[in-house]
Amino acid sequence: MAGLDGTEQPRQRGGAAAVRWSPVVDGEPALKSFDLFGNPALGEVRLPSRPQSAVAARRLTQAVVQRQWGLSAQLTEHAVLLVSELVGNAVRHTGARFFGLRMLRRRGWLRMEVRDPSRGLPCLMPVHEMDTSGRGLFLVDKLSDRWGVDLLARGKTTWFEMRVADR
Repeated sequence: MAGLDGTEQPRQRGGAAAVRWSPVVDGEPALKSFDLFGNPALGEVRLPSRPQSAVAARRLTQAVVQRQWGLSAQLTEHAVLLVSELVGNAVRHTGARFFGLRMLRRRGWLRMEVRDPSRGLPCLMPVHEMDTSGRGLFLVDKLSDRWGVDLLARGKTTWFEMRVADR
């Protein structure tokens, strides 16, 4: 189970399979997403809780991580994929009308947060080779350095952090 109230789940080092799906999106739609929703690096943006919002979240993530912060294509790809997984969980499992997306950068780290009004905790489940769903938190666990859940007075924030090389 994910951490509570600021606790975290350390990344389990090991044989994670290579990710083959490439979630990175084109640049112009990514930049237009700022106009529609705002910049999640400046503060939390609200997105409607529907499947189409995953596209907007991927575009916002790419615009921030690759274009604004100037980080590598591979790190961007991983961040985009993991944000998409957290957004998918918020849309599928919370029953919320909206969710929040926020991105933070500090020396040596980036942090992505998805906030929703549900206090139901995400659960890291065992993943088997033939599973067709339920891999989202598995990917978050394998590709991020830390992840967890902060319970709020109303809802929760599910987050992950990744180390980045500062220039």
